[in-house]
Amino acid sequence: MVSTDDTPVPDYPSLLRLDGKRFVVVGAGQGIGRQASHALASVGASLVLVDNRDDLAKEIADEVGGVPFVGDATSRDDAARAVQTCIDEFGGIDGLVDIVGMAKYGDAVSTSDEDWNWHFDIVLRHAFVFSQTAATHMKDGGAMVFVASVSGISSAPRHAAYGAAKAALMSWVRSLAVELGPSGIRVNAVAPGVVWTPRVSQYLGEKGREGQSRNAPLGRVALPQDIASGILFLASDLASYVTGQTLVVDGGVGVKFPYPMNL
Repeated sequence: MVSTDDTPVPDYPSLLRLDGKRFVVVGAGQGIGRQASHALASVGASLVLVDNRDDLAKEIADEVGGVPFVGDATSRDDAARAVQTCIDEFGGIDGLVDIVGMAKYGDAVSTSDEDWNWHFDIVLRHAFVFSQTAATHMKDGGAMVFVASVSGISSAPRHAAYGAAKAALMSWVRSLAVELGPSGIRVNAVAPGVVWTPRVSQYLGEKGREGQSRNAPLGRVALPQDIASGILFLASDLASYVTGQTLVVDGGVGVKFPYPMNL
């Protein structure tokens, strides 16, 4: 049989491989960061694993065979040292994965200056300093992936400052994608809903897990590996023509009809 389409068919599984690629993972020690580190390492990436806790950095480094780095993700000096560690250890840098982010509960009108600034530091500043530092050394292109949040896409009740900072992060991702695209650097984000990380599980408990599972059309709460899978896709050459995007990984919560149906 003669086909009218003679375009070559790629080796799709090989496009997921990251053999020889060198990544800095920021916030690697637990939760989404730990799972993302395992995902990247499992397909061949060499990793510098950044955490602000010495024990967590060393633990994940032992698990995946990477290089631990302890530092303050919001510090430009520490960001530069982490990127330089990747260059010194592996001969360069091809990618950045940044997971760091936290939220405090509070009403919008009562948010203090201190809490506002804290959110923008813990959500946005590290993305700012790490992306700038990494981009200057990614001479052969590469990929950056950040963890945003559905709180930056829709309203974020009692998370207003967090939502504003995550929205700003997604804007930063789009701007970087446009400016760095000519250098062959792709920049994307993953936006989770509620993820059952160690911190969230302690806060919400089993009753909270049941409630979140009922809220999701897929019938379960997200696990850290669900988000790590999205990160791996965006970091790999399977996403070679994807940049400036935010991939929502929320189990369908954001697309369902928002009002109760009592038919």
